[in-house]
Amino acid sequence: MTEGKKMKLAVLTSGGDSAGMNAVVRAVVKAGIIKGCETWIVREGYEGLVRGNTEGHKHASDKGTASPRLKHTENSEEFVHNLRFGDGELLKDGTGDHLGGRTLRGRYIVRVGWDDVRGWFAEGGTLIGTARSTTFRTWEGRLTAAHNMVKEGIDALVVCGGDGSLTGADVFRSEWPKLISELRSQGRITEEQATQHAHLKLVGLVGSIDNDMSMTDLTIGAPTALHRICESIDNINSTAFSHSRAFVLEVMGRHCGWLALMAGLSCGADFIFIPESPPDADRWEDEMCQMIQNHRDVGKRKTIVIVAEGAIDSKLQPIRADFVKDVLSERLGLDTRVTTLGHTQRGGKPCAMDRILPTLQGIEAVDALLEATPETPSYMIGVRENKITRVPLMDAVKMTREVSQAISEKDFKKAMSLRDPEFCESLDGFYATSVLEHEPKLPHHLRMRVAIMHIGAPAGGMNAATRAAVRYCIRQGHKPFAIHNGFVGLLDDNVHQLSWLGVDNWMTRGGSELGTNRKSPEIDLGAVAAKFQQYNFHALLLIGGFEAFTSLQTLEQGRKHYPAFNIPMVHLPATISNNVPLTEFSLGSDTSLNALVDACDAIKQSASASRNRVFVVETQGGKCGYIATMGALATGACIVYTPERGIDLDMLRYDVRFLKRRYGLDAKGKAEGRLVLRNEVASDVYTTEFITKMLKEEGGSLFDSRSASLGHTLQGGIPSPLDRARAVRLSLKSMAFIEKHHQELLKQQTRTKQASPESAAIITIQGTSVQWVPVQEMVEHADMKNRRGKHAWWEGYQELVEALVARPQILAKTGNKQDVPH
Repeated sequence: MTEGKKMKLAVLTSGGDSAGMNAVVRAVVKAGIIKGCETWIVREGYEGLVRGNTEGHKHASDKGTASPRLKHTENSEEFVHNLRFGDGELLKDGTGDHLGGRTLRGRYIVRVGWDDVRGWFAEGGTLIGTARSTTFRTWEGRLTAAHNMVKEGIDALVVCGGDGSLTGADVFRSEWPKLISELRSQGRITEEQATQHAHLKLVGLVGSIDNDMSMTDLTIGAPTALHRICESIDNINSTAFSHSRAFVLEVMGRHCGWLALMAGLSCGADFIFIPESPPDADRWEDEMCQMIQNHRDVGKRKTIVIVAEGAIDSKLQPIRADFVKDVLSERLGLDTRVTTLGHTQRGGKPCAMDRILPTLQGIEAVDALLEATPETPSYMIGVRENKITRVPLMDAVKMTREVSQAISEKDFKKAMSLRDPEFCESLDGFYATSVLEHEPKLPHHLRMRVAIMHIGAPAGGMNAATRAAVRYCIRQGHKPFAIHNGFVGLLDDNVHQLSWLGVDNWMTRGGSELGTNRKSPEIDLGAVAAKFQQYNFHALLLIGGFEAFTSLQTLEQGRKHYPAFNIPMVHLPATISNNVPLTEFSLGSDTSLNALVDACDAIKQSASASRNRVFVVETQGGKCGYIATMGALATGACIVYTPERGIDLDMLRYDVRFLKRRYGLDAKGKAEGRLVLRNEVASDVYTTEFITKMLKEEGGSLFDSRSASLGHTLQGGIPSPLDRARAVRLSLKSMAFIEKHHQELLKQQTRTKQASPESAAIITIQGTSVQWVPVQEMVEHADMKNRRGKHAWWEGYQELVEALVARPQILAKTGNKQDVPH
């Protein structure tokens, strides 16, 4: 923060609630305090801005529960004066309007401190409330809202809501100078106030379970809503299978079919209806019945049809779940049920992604406010693949509304083009994996025998990727072969051809249906080549972690000696450790993070019940600290130990000092249980047991210590929806890559084919795009000794974990900042 007037920022949530909104509020408050701002929340959305605070009310804004002994290390602000203002528990417990004792009644713009938002991001919905405000839509309502903000001295606003809420925010900002001018002319504010509040700084974040905003890949709450839907469908699957029933499920999505599409893709549905790509009004009943009958003819016992609430046909006539049920019952004679998931999709605690992304977006929002000028547009904070982005808010709103307009004008091609590329790819992926063709698409000479193998430790999404590859192969006319138990299984002839129906239920299965181990082809490379030749494999798809990468390297190097390896070979990264170089996500890492979050939520509950207990939680991850670091960000852990950084005595000494000071600042009788995450191989000497005993000894009367090892539970049970959807997308891209390079080999006129180095590659997610990296090039980016990449995109988040628990501020009294490790 620059010298001069301190920025006062407020955050509000508006429109429909969504999981992750509390994580936004928490992040904005904490980032604001770190940057030297005063932080406020607005209760009940825009309605709270209009209602403001009753006359005569005075905030304790100058007196937080504080001790002057700790100072902000960068701008000399007293951090602990922002520690708590006493209203956090009222907001979290829902007792704000209780008449007895302290109350929020009559107060809608509330000063909050660091501890007032403690633990919020594990809660669903929005703790500060949301409401549809008709008053704010009027000039008089916005005039009153501006007056209330000026009275409290607030000059910056963060709005988390849907496109309607963000449009209202931009209108508010554009009208702000006129609103201030009118307030001044009416004598409701002073000239000094008018000068100080001449411009409003504003930034928007998209809170919507529908994922209906353009120019961002994910909206806040959409991943959690998808989790709720997939959990419901996974549960329905068993009863549908038992009775050989059909189920028609209606999910939310009035103008956007993302939830229906991703649920259909992630759960292996038979048919979906989405507004962006409606079926032909005159033929959809026939097409749906034919497709489902084809599935039944090959022996499928259950049928799942997903209908978005805004589903329409090509003539814009609504398609209702009950009507779909009648069609299936009457025309196919299926015992059919309808399930409307309704508001269960909004509820429940946020998934890992809806804790991490809103946290990062909230921090970016504060940075955007601090950098804002009267000339800069209002920004929307979004995400592209793995990067937090800023885009002009109204550009995103305009494009979003163009989708609805295109649908209403029956320009469905334009509607699809306005969605992000992954949406279109996912729709293609759904049809590629759900349509059972009578005739293969490719001519005989282009058809292949494709080997599929799992290597390394099991990871969520391996089976989903295999299922997608198998379905695609059969659709094209290829023959997919499963190699069980890795290269050992290949040498034992444990190979068999997979069928369309045989992989039907694999989407929801965790682990590895093919069996997996860490053996490399080096056990007998010549014998492996002989087996490739014996089975006449034309392509190889390896699904696994670092071992799959090194195996691909060995096979590629073996091409000069063994012609059988001159075929397209692809590695699809799948490992909970997320340690494959260059790629930012591996299949299984999201499932693992969610398993860690679930476990740590339960552990933290136990720790908090004991008030003053620290749990040292050991995570898997090998020599890669991804799971520990991102898990710490998702669970609010106060310390994280990783192999990349290691552990030493100085570090432990400062960790103990930090915990002592932090517990010393807790309100009496209300100390919080805290988490320390330690990667299993962060240190050979300073083990989990050692750290636990050390903290127990040093904690004295301030805090106790226990340990918990999550072990193989982190491999997860049922894969997360994001891992399933990502598995389909990457698997289909892998198959297209294999087909392309196979066809290039066929063009060679020589008897012995020579595959190019580019035909042995790893599919990676880098920044905002999916990229292919030849295995030879990948080696340059790999730390082969420690089995991880040389550079990790997430390493900077370790400092963020510490910032979000105020470690630098709490340790500031030790003197020079350079004295503090980490």
